[in-house]
Amino acid sequence: MILTVTLNTALDLTYRVPALTPHATHRVTQVIERPGGKGLNVARVLAALGHETVVTGFAGGATGAMLRDLLAATPVRDELVETAGPTRRTVAVVDTATGDTTQLNEPGPAITPAEWAGFRTRFTELLDGARAVALCGSLPPGIHVGAYAELVRLARTAGVPVLLDTSGEPLRRGIAARPDLVKPNADELAQLTGSREPHRATRDARRRGAHAVVSSLGPEGLLAATPEGLWRAAPPTAVKGNPTGAGDSAVAGLLSGLVDEAPWPERLTRAVALSAATVLSPVAGEYDPSAYEELLPRVKVIEETA
Repeated sequence: MILTVTLNTALDLTYRVPALTPHATHRVTQVIERPGGKGLNVARVLAALGHETVVTGFAGGATGAMLRDLLAATPVRDELVETAGPTRRTVAVVDTATGDTTQLNEPGPAITPAEWAGFRTRFTELLDGARAVALCGSLPPGIHVGAYAELVRLARTAGVPVLLDTSGEPLRRGIAARPDLVKPNADELAQLTGSREPHRATRDARRRGAHAVVSSLGPEGLLAATPEGLWRAAPPTAVKGNPTGAGDSAVAGLLSGLVDEAPWPERLTRAVALSAATVLSPVAGEYDPSAYEELLPRVKVIEETA
C-alpha cells in the first residue's frame, strides 16, 4: 500500500459563481464538499488509479467528523488521528466566466505534544507494509518545524521510500534528512535555493540532500533532477480550468511510477498527464479520466544536459 500523510487536513469547499467581483454580493450556483489537504488529494487520485492507499494525519471537531464521513465514501483507508482542535476549512471560489480560482485557507488546529507523540507512534506502525510514503502540505500550529525531517528519518529507518511536498523551513529541514524525492513548485524552489533559474535551482535543491528533485513549473510542466539524468516534461498544449490540486495529482503520478518501478520518463509522463487532467476537473483530488488517457501518449519528455 501507499501511505500519505496530511498533518493539516481540511474540509475543501468549492463555490462556483457566474463572475467574481470584489466588494460585491455573489449568488453561488454550486457548492462541492470534499475531504482535503494535499495528502488526501494525492491519496484519492492514487485510489482512482487502482492503488491501495492509506491516509493518516490529524482530524478533529465537527469539521473533522464531516471530512471523515466524506472519506468513508472513497476507496481510501482512514487512519487519521483524532485531535481536540477542529479541522480547518479551505474555500475555492471559481469564477465560471474566466475559469479563475480564488483560494481561502483557514489555519489548522493547534496540536498538543501528546497528540504529536500519538501520531508518531501510529505513523511508525503504518510504515510496516507501506511501499512508499508521501509527506504533504503545511504544518498545523503546535508542531515543530523539523517534524517532516523527523518523519523522513523514521521512513528511511523502516526502508520505505519517502516523498516530501512542503515549503519554507519545513522543506529546508526536511530535505536535509535525505528524502528520496521532493516536489517543490517554482516559488518554493526559489525560496529554498535563492534562484529562479530552473536548472540551477533544481540541481541546488538536490545537492541539499534529496535523492531526486522534481520541480513544478506550472503550465510548462516538470523539471526533474535525478541520479539517472535531467528531464523536462510538458503537456502538449496549455489547459484552462481549476488548477487547485494539480500539483497533488503530479505527486500521485510520481508515486504511482515509483511503486511500479517505472523509468523516470514514464513517471514524469504520468505526473504531467494527471496534473493537466486535474485542471480539467471541477474539484481538487479528482481528475478527468478520459483526458488523462488522451494526454498520456502526447506528453513531451526531453532529456537535458544543462
